[in-house]
Amino acid sequence: MRRVNVMGNGENAALYEKGTPGDLVVCNMPPMSLTKNEVYASCMVDFKMMEALDKGEVSLDQYDWVLGTRPRRWMEKSPTFYLKYSANIRGFHTHVPPYAQLPGHKLSEAASNYSCGHMAVDYACRVMKATEVHLYGFDAMFDMNIDSFTDNFITSNRTALNVHRLASNWRPIWSFFFREFSNTKFVIHHNHAGIKFILPENASVEVGSILDE
Repeated sequence: MRRVNVMGNGENAALYEKGTPGDLVVCNMPPMSLTKNEVYASCMVDFKMMEALDKGEVSLDQYDWVLGTRPRRWMEKSPTFYLKYSANIRGFHTHVPPYAQLPGHKLSEAASNYSCGHMAVDYACRVMKATEVHLYGFDAMFDMNIDSFTDNFITSNRTALNVHRLASNWRPIWSFFFREFSNTKFVIHHNHAGIKFILPENASVEVGSILDE
């Protein structure tokens, strides 16, 4: 039995408590201070994260990395960047499931629909062989809110139209994903139980409160 905790970048990532049993996988820059020993890997899927690292706008040197398709392309075009950070790379995880191509979308759009959070949970299940996955900071499953800790250092499109588009694209993928890994237990931690899609029997919501320090 293997428990993996996956930390997204939403506000409710704060529900994660240090010392929680299991490996911890984070998305990009974690929204709390964590040492290398506390983090199994940081997952990244975007060109903009690679650019921010290249420009020194953000540092993730302390963590091992798991990189998606676009970071792999970035490194293929920037061998100097790859050599600089090769010691950080735990591996590449470029799998994008067929259900990421949503109805009416082109095949080329599938990778864009597949967020860093999707990839991190996929890695936990497909590569780490987790039998139980706990998700923290995946606020877009519940609210029309895709604000991310990474917005503090990387510019993102947060117009109402784009927020609606992304949330509407991301949610159906989760439904398919939980069903694909039907033998894995998923627990989604949030501050209320109003998730915006139907969960299968192997997935549930655990409601918690963020305590002020």
